[in-house]
Amino acid sequence: MSKGWDPGLVLSWTVAVIVAGAFCWLLGDVFWNGLGRVNWQFLTEAPRDAGRSGGIGPIIVSTMLILLVCMAASLPLGVGAAIYLSEFTDSEVGFGRMIRRSLEVLSGVPSIVFGLFGSAFFCIYLGLGFSILAGGLTLACMVLPILIRATEEGFRSVPSEYRLGGAALGMSRTRRLLYLSFPAALPSVVVGFVLGLGRAIAETAALIFTSGYVDRMPSSLFDSGRALSIHIFDTSMNVSGGEAQAYGTAVVLVFTLLSINLAASWITDRWLYRESIGS
Repeated sequence: MSKGWDPGLVLSWTVAVIVAGAFCWLLGDVFWNGLGRVNWQFLTEAPRDAGRSGGIGPIIVSTMLILLVCMAASLPLGVGAAIYLSEFTDSEVGFGRMIRRSLEVLSGVPSIVFGLFGSAFFCIYLGLGFSILAGGLTLACMVLPILIRATEEGFRSVPSEYRLGGAALGMSRTRRLLYLSFPAALPSVVVGFVLGLGRAIAETAALIFTSGYVDRMPSSLFDSGRALSIHIFDTSMNVSGGEAQAYGTAVVLVFTLLSINLAASWITDRWLYRESIGS
């Protein structure tokens, strides 16, 4: 009996080609129109003429500070919540179930709602105003569901033999968690970190209401700061003749995200290699 075309295989390849083609078309358009704008002056100078000329130096600094605040606030909370859900409670009953349902709701909340919440709570109620700190904390609330779910799945995928073996050797639960479960779940922690960072670095709506539009160099976390995504939106939509600067900023944003992904993968590989050598 001769083999015919497998409809499932054909459909899978068709979808893969469409997705890859859309990705390449998007990146090609960004690089074709923006790569020529990127140079040392563009990366270090301040914007001039409402963003039509000059560079994006202060905007890069503001973006990095916002991401630093975001991950410094979300990583401890996210990893801690994931450990609690996977190691210390049943996530399908009681308090664990309530946390899981809350995460599902939060993951579907539009970013503009997070922006309004951040403006009301961080900017007004806590008195932070339009600031890098308020923007970073708002983004931390946004990335927590992604970070917690990815990290929780990583801890749940750790073989139970690891925990039983550690208990048989007399290790406490804390030592088993630190020296057995956490190294095995580290790739999932990195995945959650990268996914959360990817959402945070490209966020616009939430930051408009919290970190603000100011494009000068920030002197502290309490200063207002414009993120790369907001600069792309502003120069492409509100500034006549700013499309070229928007494309150049988009190239920097893409390279920043790729650099973060590569750095996270390299750190994870080095960690796992050292753990394997040590064992």
